[in-house]
Amino acid sequence: MTGPGLHVLLVEDHAPLREQIAALLQRHGHRVEEASDGRQALQMALDAPPDVLLLDIGLPGLDGVQLCRRLRARSARHVPVLMLTARDALTDKLSGFDAGTDDYLVKPFANEELLARVLALGRRGGAGQDYLLSIGSLSIDRRSREAWRRGQRLALPPTAFGILQLLAEAWPRALTRSELIRRLWDDDPPESDPLRTHLYQLRQHLDKPFDMPMLRTVHGVGFRLESDAADSAGAAG
Repeated sequence: MTGPGLHVLLVEDHAPLREQIAALLQRHGHRVEEASDGRQALQMALDAPPDVLLLDIGLPGLDGVQLCRRLRARSARHVPVLMLTARDALTDKLSGFDAGTDDYLVKPFANEELLARVLALGRRGGAGQDYLLSIGSLSIDRRSREAWRRGQRLALPPTAFGILQLLAEAWPRALTRSELIRRLWDDDPPESDPLRTHLYQLRQHLDKPFDMPMLRTVHGVGFRLESDAADSAGAAG
């Protein structure tokens, strides 16, 4: 990799696998801290938030889902979480995402995929930042999963909020349709056009009540947010 490595907290109670993953990450320039107990790992993540938290689900003391949920409730910063687990059922994945995980990797996995996902999470716009995102008059609280525009709360359905958060974290860059689908549904997207309904819902709440639309279609590329800062200043004046 190029540039400085990431600070990775690796939480895995199976010592041989933990040592193997740690060695892999260190060979690629990352700084790795290790934990085998959920309670210890939670305290480590709160005391010194890592760039990426690699988190097994089956842990003593506090399982991975409980750990992730408590971290989201108590940390003032967003710690990107990649769950590592042998549980590949959709219900298990949904449980992890509901607890606040950012990504999910099923064992066994290829070393190259693990490295790629760690880098993607560590370089994501929201990594290590405060939970509150602001773009013009738009404010997003990633912890409470609420959004406001001009002080008005947006009653967004969960998937529409997920799209808004991804676009806000990428801002001012555009995200492609395929990137949004992968980030929202991983390898199990709904059939036909999975984004159409959710983008419509997002526009109904984010743009329709206001003069300036913020959700823009970039033809041939995808979608991005456009700041309404000038429009907000005019409205305030």
